[in-house]
Amino acid sequence: MPTHPPMPSVGAPAPEIDADTTGGGRFVLSKQRGKWVVVFFYVRANTPG
Repeated sequence: MPTHPPMPSVGAPAPEIDADTTGGGRFVLSKQRGKWVVVFFYVRANTPG
């Protein structure tokens, strides 16, 4: 079973996110530094179960 990193504390920097986008591109959170960003996702979207 995979292990998960601990939940960040309130006010702590967000962990790095590097993921495919629905438009075929790539989203890298660290490249958004200095911009307002809202990250919203469904953990089980498009997955079995």
